[in-house]
Amino acid sequence: MRIRSLGVIDDAVVELSPGFTAVTGETGAGKTMVVTSLGLLLGGRADPALVRIGAKSAVVEGRIGIGPRTPAAVRAEEAGAELDDGALLISRTVSAEGRSRAHVGGRSAPVGLLAELADDLVAVHGQTDQQGLLRPARQRQALDRYAGDTVAVPLAKYTAAHRRLRAVATELDELTTRARERSQEADLLRFGLDEIAAAEPQPGEDTELAAEAERLGHAEALASAATLAHAALAGNPEDPEGVDATTLVAGAHRALEAVRSHDRELAGLAERIGEIGILMADVAGELAGYADGLDADPLRLAAVEERRAALNHLTRKYGQDIAAVLAWAEESAARLAELDGDDDRIGELTAERDALRAELGELAQTLTDARTASAKRFAEAVTAELAELAMPHARVTVEIRQTEVAEDADGIEVGGRTVAYGPAGADEVELLLAPHPGAPPRPIAKGASGGELSRVMLAVEVVFAGSDPVPTYLFDEVDAGVGGKAAVEVGRRLARLAKSAQVVVVTHLPQVAAFADRQLLVAKTNDGSVTRSGVKVLEGEERIRELSRMLAGQEDSETARAHAEELLETARTGN
Repeated sequence: MRIRSLGVIDDAVVELSPGFTAVTGETGAGKTMVVTSLGLLLGGRADPALVRIGAKSAVVEGRIGIGPRTPAAVRAEEAGAELDDGALLISRTVSAEGRSRAHVGGRSAPVGLLAELADDLVAVHGQTDQQGLLRPARQRQALDRYAGDTVAVPLAKYTAAHRRLRAVATELDELTTRARERSQEADLLRFGLDEIAAAEPQPGEDTELAAEAERLGHAEALASAATLAHAALAGNPEDPEGVDATTLVAGAHRALEAVRSHDRELAGLAERIGEIGILMADVAGELAGYADGLDADPLRLAAVEERRAALNHLTRKYGQDIAAVLAWAEESAARLAELDGDDDRIGELTAERDALRAELGELAQTLTDARTASAKRFAEAVTAELAELAMPHARVTVEIRQTEVAEDADGIEVGGRTVAYGPAGADEVELLLAPHPGAPPRPIAKGASGGELSRVMLAVEVVFAGSDPVPTYLFDEVDAGVGGKAAVEVGRRLARLAKSAQVVVVTHLPQVAAFADRQLLVAKTNDGSVTRSGVKVLEGEERIRELSRMLAGQEDSETARAHAEELLETARTGN
């Protein structure tokens, strides 16, 4: 892994052993940046504050060995990545402005892909994980993770059923608690629909009635105008001497017809005057018919206005026009049918809720049985690890319990009892520790000293590491609070784990570092203006000096040096 311009690290190459690698260095030298770098390669959050002051961006590049048919290789190839001689090249760039870019196998890729690949490549265990494991909820998650498919399969079914039960309960609660409101809404809808049904409005009726009312209201003026126009066109029978337009046009047409054969242009004009005469005759006829058929009946006008008032009453309440009123009626009829079906729906939901609770009870019992079986194996494995970590008489147990509730409360029946339940079942899981024979088991947060707690947590992490199907494990100072003989046992245990997987440990304990196949020193120098850190592989005399510094704070102490050599010899021969 190469790190550039990240935190205090200017440019460093981290060469990890395929076995056990220990990363050491003084406080503030940048050991955490090694962990942070790996986190970035695994899709961690890009914080622009990580970029070294004065640099435009920070870059982390990693070369990760990967099998050709592993899930990570398949996923990477699906994203267009190419393997390089059995290895996957990954890079992550974080700019000082906060932008982040990722490349996988020579191809640009979304950061989310890194996180997907990380699940199959690296497991990170740190102090944050330890503190989280002190909470019972996290302990249940840890046990489920350890149990694998025996819990994961029924838990997936339980989670889906629980999600459906929550949805059913929410809808049922809404239907029952809002019954009065929904009844009032139904009454209002029913009243409105009855009003509309009684009026029987027809599509477009309001527009047609408005036009008829306008015509009836001005019947006399319309009739007078039509009569005068007819007389102007066709003449007035009561005025034989009067001149009308039809007679004049007919005279003009006869005058042109007499000479049309002598000029083509004049013949055209004669034809057009003839057409005018025909049109005038048609219009005159229609005017006569209009005037004769015009209804000036005041009773009809009164009836029209009464009908319009009835329709206006509807449009004031249910829509801007009759079309909107009819649309409201259609929607309201559907809504009323829904409201009228509430009783049936409540019955259906109640039956489904009861069935889901029964199903959850059965699944919860399956989860309890699977967790109980896994808890026994998990506790035995952690207890065995504690024996390897200089706590031979300590015993870890896993308590699985349920909380009973009243029968009329929101609970499910498990094992003949009504118990509380949640999204992950009805079980409460808690790790208990008896540090020595005769001591009562107590929650690990209360039953262990600082050093014992670190060893218990490390034992839990190692057990997890044994169940995680990933090739690399990173432990970030999980040995805090451990010293002396216990620290030696921690180092020995990590070395054994490294025989079957790659192990990277960031540590301050020389007893742990001595067991590493490769020790990396993160060291910084100060040239007066810029702090630079480098990472170097320690061998021979350099490693002895670093272990001496870790032991006594002095690289040249003869006592510390002798102790460092003894530690290395113990590590070499004790595995």
